[in-house]
This record gives sequence, structure tokens and C-alpha cells, in this order.
Amino acid sequence: MSALPDPQLTNLEIIVAHQGKTIDDLSSAVAEQWAIMDRLQKKLDALTSRFLELEESAAPGIEATKPPHW
Repeated sequence: MSALPDPQLTNLEIIVAHQGKTIDDLSSAVAEQWAIMDRLQKKLDALTSRFLELEESAAPGIEATKPPHW
């Protein structure tokens, strides 16, 4: 005579399986977003560096001097 599994235990196993899948899905989403943020940070750093170089080359030697009437 084989006993059937307890329905409450079966329901708990189903819930745990769903939660495990949800955790894996969330972990994948976070890892993907982290990679995107890392790429965006690298692009931002490169653009900032390029902007500063262009800014320096566009207006070389501008000095803050007093106006002639001073």
C-alpha cells in the first residue's frame, strides 16, 4: 500500500520551485543591468575625457585679465 503525498507538502514544494525560478530570473536581470551600467560608465568616462580635451583645445590661453579701465 503506497501512501499519497501530503497535499500541503506538495503545495509547499510547488511554491518553493516557483520562488527558486523567480530568484534566478531576478538574478539574471540584475547581472544584465550591472553589465549595462558598467558599459555606460565606461562610455561616460570616455566622453568626459574627450569633452575636456576638446574644451582645452578650443580655447587655449584665455587668461582672466582685468579690463583696461581698472
